[in-house]
This record gives sequence, structure tokens and C-alpha cells, in this order.
Amino acid sequence: MSSLARCLLARSRIWLPGLFILGLLVPLSSIQAGTVDFEDVGASLPANSYWNGAPNDGHNTFTSNGFVFHNNYTLAWDVWDGFAYSNKTDTTTRGYLNQYSAIPGSGADNSATYAVSFVNLWGDLPKIEVPEGVSLVSAQVTNTTYAYYSMLEGDQFAKKFGGPSGTDPDWFKLIIYGKDLANSLLGTIEFYLADFRFADSAQDYIVNTWQTVDLTPIGAARILEFELDSSDVGPWGMNTPAYFALDNLVFQTAGGGGEVIPEPTSVVLLGLSTVAIGGVSAFRRWRRREKDRASANT
Repeated sequence: MSSLARCLLARSRIWLPGLFILGLLVPLSSIQAGTVDFEDVGASLPANSYWNGAPNDGHNTFTSNGFVFHNNYTLAWDVWDGFAYSNKTDTTTRGYLNQYSAIPGSGADNSATYAVSFVNLWGDLPKIEVPEGVSLVSAQVTNTTYAYYSMLEGDQFAKKFGGPSGTDPDWFKLIIYGKDLANSLLGTIEFYLADFRFADSAQDYIVNTWQTVDLTPIGAARILEFELDSSDVGPWGMNTPAYFALDNLVFQTAGGGGEVIPEPTSVVLLGLSTVAIGGVSAFRRWRRREKDRASANT
């Protein structure tokens, strides 16, 4: 073996395996996951309070982890629709005055802050603007305390779900529309916040915990809109209180065509390890050829 070959072999034994191992040990951060958990906007809330747009009369927005939530507030009447955020924990008070509490008593995973949505039956649907370059994964939803007890017990406006016999096939449904920036519908997801349609009444339920909704069928949406529907409908529309709570909107950073992009540092390391592997392979082939030539000469 020539002195040059011996030098290259000695050096390759040091740095080629090192690069190969380094490329294997450094994880590929190919899935850049994030969560809209409302703790960023909730950090400024006093305890046991909420933000509903006041005192800003008209159309408002708030942003949590890059997602824009739309809100409408009418100062003259102190009414709102769209999205608010809250850290209220009241799970017992019935009625409209407790419209900002989620029935679990906290945000998802026992967090402090969550969003509350009121769907104005005669206005625009609650809307979220999704940032470019992300793919939607899931969200957690539940009933508000107001809506929960209205369905469980009935009130002056809405019926008790199941009726006097408990067998009425009542239901309360959240509908999520995924749209592109041209407002074209990409897909629809439905989730039942209450369902009394089972043949066995023991299976009937009203959601009172945080439940995960799969958003991957509309993962490419840039606009989310929300609607509520119910079996309890009167002359003026739906009788069931048109509220739901939202938390932990999970997303991934995605590339063109929905492909997940590795971090640049990981790409470089992966490339270095690939080059190292190729270098080792080429060197071994060269050694075999040299041995074959030596054997042929002898």
C-alpha cells in the first residue's frame, strides 16, 4: 500500500465513522409541531375572567400562536359573538350569565385558558385564520357550562335532551368547515357535543370533558369556520344555547404539497453522514481492487 493510501486510511478511520455516528445520533426534527393553547393571550387575564372584545365596539381579532380568531362586540348592548377567551372555572351556575365557563372547569390538560365561541344564528360564522405553511392536526372541544345544563335539565328556552321519557333522539352538533383563501370549501368535520339517538338510552351522552377532534381531513385549510346545529329547533331557530369551548389546536409546520420539512441543520448532518457512508464504501471497493491486483501479480 502506498504512503498516500495509508494516510487516507488512517484519517478515514477517525472522521468517517464519527460523521456517520453523528448523523445517526442527531434527531431529524422533521415534524415541527405546535399548539394553540391560549396561554399566551390568557397571561394578561385576571383570575376568573374573560375577554369578549370589550371595550372595542365592532369587529375585533386576537392572535394566539399565529392563528387569528375573529370576534364581534356590540358596546351598546354588551353582546358578542365569534371567539372569546376565558379562565373561568364555574361548573355549577346555570344560565346565560355563566356563558364563559367550560363544563370541565379548566382548559384542556387542566390548563388555565381556553377559547369560548358563541355562534350568532343571524350573523357570520365564528372564524379562525390559519397561518401559511402549517398543516392542521387536531383540536379539543367541549360544552360550556351554560349549554351543558340547558341540555341536561332544560330551561325556559330549550328542552331537556331525551324529553320526559329520556328516549327523544336529541342531538347537538359542532360543524367545522375547512376553506382555502379563496373561500372554497375543502371539507367538513362534524362532532356531536351531545347525542341521544342510541337505541340503548344508557349510551346517550352530553360531553362534559375535553374531547379530541381529528382535523387532518381539512389539514390544508387556511380558514376554519364553525357552526352549531341541534334537534331542538323553534320558530326562531335553534333553542339549544349556541356555545362551545375550544383548546389545544395542534398543527405541524409543513412544506409544499403537505410534505414536512426537516430543519436545515438536520439536513446538513444527514448529508454529511450520507457522504461518509459513501466514502467508506468507495474506499473499501478500492482496497478490494488493490488486493485483487496484488493476488494476480503473485
